[in-house]
Amino acid sequence: MFDAIRFFRPAVISHSVWRSLFTMRLKTSEFKSLFTDGLNGIAELFEKHQYELRIAGGAVRDLLSGKRPEDVDFATTATPEEMKRMFQDAGIRLINNKGEKHGTITARLHDENFEVTTLRVDVETDGRHAEVEFTTDWQKDAERRDLTINSMFLGLDGTLYDYFKGYEDLQNHKVRFVGNAEQRIQEDYLRILRYFRFYGRVALRADEHEPETLTAIRENGRGLAAISGERIWVELKKMVVGNHAAHLLELLYNLDLAQYIGLPPDGDVVEMKRVWRNASAHSPKPMTVLAALFHGPDNVDKMDLRLKVSREEKTLALFLVKHRRTLRKSDEEPDDLRPFTDFIIDSREPDSQSKVCELLKYQGEEKLLSELQRWSVPRFPVSGHDLRKMGITSGKEIGISLQELRDIWKKSRYQMDKDELLSHVKL
Repeated sequence: MFDAIRFFRPAVISHSVWRSLFTMRLKTSEFKSLFTDGLNGIAELFEKHQYELRIAGGAVRDLLSGKRPEDVDFATTATPEEMKRMFQDAGIRLINNKGEKHGTITARLHDENFEVTTLRVDVETDGRHAEVEFTTDWQKDAERRDLTINSMFLGLDGTLYDYFKGYEDLQNHKVRFVGNAEQRIQEDYLRILRYFRFYGRVALRADEHEPETLTAIRENGRGLAAISGERIWVELKKMVVGNHAAHLLELLYNLDLAQYIGLPPDGDVVEMKRVWRNASAHSPKPMTVLAALFHGPDNVDKMDLRLKVSREEKTLALFLVKHRRTLRKSDEEPDDLRPFTDFIIDSREPDSQSKVCELLKYQGEEKLLSELQRWSVPRFPVSGHDLRKMGITSGKEIGISLQELRDIWKKSRYQMDKDELLSHVKL
């Protein structure tokens, strides 16, 4: 991965000395693939104006893990005004100025967007937002980040800048806050959920948290009450589909956090763990796992009020809570898919098959799930127009006849064609 193995991390050192001693350089194909015409153009511009530009945060973590990052953020010593002037003089289009007050400028070059943020320090925080001040000190910017594995920078020559042993933690599958955990959490209480989310991505085993980290989380958990539901939901649903999700959800309850993030205080943790064991190998949707915590539709409504989930997500939760005990395989014919296919046919909703698949994941019905995923919803071959041609004109009679024919069709396992069905019409 690197062309040298020496790794130097002094506590305080000048930038020039740091560069001369820090010799680790990334040489992977994933890293090299980032250098498109757009990035090369951006890099040349920053070099020409003598501003340093590095890859920052999560993209560095992904590259060090052997993954090509989906999104790449950059950090720089240039101020937003200096970047705007530099880009505009070069004829590079600027887009989305919403992040400018926090130091972020987004430039578009060769049909690619490049989000570049000035190095910052937090001068004041309230647990939700931060007032920032720009700096040219890379270590100061790293200090304000949440986790060590997210606090690294990568030079465009492949040099890794790691001020808080983030690479070592990544190699050892450890998730730690930068510096003092309580201080980091109090700067932004959402970092509690980010810790859990990244634990699910990085840690090999479920329960290897540092005790002092869990203590800091427990003692500051009430701060989550002031975080917006939308921000909480972004982190929570990523956590729920990651590794160790059942353990982490149970930990939310053990640390008394559930009440602050829209989950029922008396959530059914035992049921949730059972569902996770059933469903985890089949990529369940986040709501499929969370639904196991809910005792009834009231819990779903309260969750939605707090987290403001999408209509599709809320509808799925209500569906699972309503049907998890009633829509089940037949005791007489346990391999028969018909209870589920009949439900889909009767519901006539475009997403009913997807919902039933989530129900089968919830119930742990792997064989039936596999069959349903391969099943195509057949088209009922008879319409009201067909009945009118036979002389039935009453809307009520047409409705009754269609339902009778639909029942006959279902009993034939959807095999009867139009002529066969119409032969059963009573005139």
